[in-house]
Amino acid sequence: MATDIQHLTASAVESEATRVHRTKRAKKAALAAFLGGMLEYYDFFIYATAASLIFSHIFFPAGNPTVTLMASFATFGVAYVARPFGAIVFGHLGDRMGRKNTLVLTLMLMGGATFIIGLLPTFEQVGYLAPALLVVMRLLQGLSAGAETAGSSTLTMEESPVGRRGFFPSFAMSGISAGIVLASLAFMPVAAMDEAARFSWGWRIPFLLSIVVMVVAMLVRRSLEEPEVFQEEVKAQSSEQKEKMPFLLMLRTHPAQFFQISLMSFQCVTNTLMQAFGLAYAVSVGIPAATMLVVSIVGNVIAIFSQPASAWLSDRFGRRPIFLGGVMASGLLIWVYFWAISTSNIGLIFVASIAITAGSYAVSNAIYPAWFSELFNVKVRYSGVAIGLQVGILCAGFTPMLATALVGADPGNYGPAAWIVAGSSIVAAIGAIWARETFRTPLEELGNPVD
Repeated sequence: MATDIQHLTASAVESEATRVHRTKRAKKAALAAFLGGMLEYYDFFIYATAASLIFSHIFFPAGNPTVTLMASFATFGVAYVARPFGAIVFGHLGDRMGRKNTLVLTLMLMGGATFIIGLLPTFEQVGYLAPALLVVMRLLQGLSAGAETAGSSTLTMEESPVGRRGFFPSFAMSGISAGIVLASLAFMPVAAMDEAARFSWGWRIPFLLSIVVMVVAMLVRRSLEEPEVFQEEVKAQSSEQKEKMPFLLMLRTHPAQFFQISLMSFQCVTNTLMQAFGLAYAVSVGIPAATMLVVSIVGNVIAIFSQPASAWLSDRFGRRPIFLGGVMASGLLIWVYFWAISTSNIGLIFVASIAITAGSYAVSNAIYPAWFSELFNVKVRYSGVAIGLQVGILCAGFTPMLATALVGADPGNYGPAAWIVAGSSIVAAIGAIWARETFRTPLEELGNPVD
C-alpha cells in the first residue's frame, strides 16, 4: 500500500514537473514569436507608411500624384509576390531541418533588407536604379515574411501545453501589433518634420533603427530548442525516410486543409488595407498623417492585450465561433471606418479604428496561428501553414494599389475600398465554416495521416 502511494506521488510530481517544463518552453517560444512578429511588422508598417507618404516623392519621377502613389504601392505589393516562394523554401527547410534554425534565417533576412532600405539612394541621385534597388530589398523582405509568422506559430503551438494551444501562439500576433506601434512612434517625428528634412534624411531613421529590434529578437530566438514533437518525428525517421518535398506531401495528404486556410487567410486584407490605403486616403481628404498614426498606435496598443484574450476564449469555446465573429464584424465595421474618414470625423475614426484593430480584426487574427497549425500533421505543418497563408496575404498586398485605382481622387467614393474588405471577410468566413474544429484534439492526432 505504501509503495502504491509512493508510486502515485512520484507520478504526480513527474506530471507536475512535465507541465511546468512545457509551460516554461511555451513561454520562451511565445516571447520569441512576439519579438519576431514585432520585427516583421515594424518593417512592414514603416514600409507601408513610407509608401503612403514618402516613396512616391523620392523614388519615382514627378508626375500625376495618383499614378506615382500607385507605383509606390506597387513596390509595397511586390513583397507579396515573393512571399509564396519564401513560404515554399523556408517551409521546406522548417519541415526537414527544424523550426528554430529556419526562423533565425528569416529574421536575419528581414532585418538586413530593412536596414539597407534606409541606405538606398533616391531617384534624383541615381535615376531608375533607385526604384529597382527598392524592389530588390522589398523582395527579400517578402521571402522572409513568407515563413516568419507560420514558423513562429507552428513552433509555439507545438510547445504549448494542453488547453493553451490557442493562447501562447497568439503572442506572435501581439508582437505584430507591437511592431506597428513602434513603427508609428518612429514615424511620428518624421511626419512632423518640414518637407525638405523628411524627404532628404528623416524617412531613413525608422529603417535604420530596425537593426535594434533584429538584434534583440535574434538573441532570444537563438536560445530556443526544437519542439519535442518535432524531435520525436526526426528520431523516428532515418535520413532516407525523410520526405524530400514536404510541400508536395502536404498537397497530397492535406488538400482540403490547404484550401481552407487559403480562404481563411483573406482575413488579413482588413489590416493591410487599413494600414496602407487608409493612411493615404485620410491624408488625401485633409486629415494629418500624425493623427492617423496616433489612431493606429491606440488601436494596436489595445490589440497587444485583446489578442491573447481572444485566443484564450478560443481555448474555451473553440476556434471556429471566435474566428467567424471577428471576420464578419470586420466586414461590417469597415464601412463605418471609411465613412468616418470621408467626412473627416476624427472622433468616429478613433472609435471605428479601435473597434476593428483591437476588436474584430484582433479576434480573428489571434485565432489563426493555432488553428492553421492544428489542421496539419507535424511532418508537413510548417509547409502547410506557410504556403496556405500566403494566398490571402498575396491578394492583400495589392489591395492598397487596387483601392487607390478604384477610389481615385473622389474622397466620397470609398465604397470600392470597403467592398474589398467586406468581400474578403466573406471568403474567410467560408473557409472557417468548412474547416475542422481542433481545439480539443490531442497534439499527436492533429492533421491527416501521411504514411
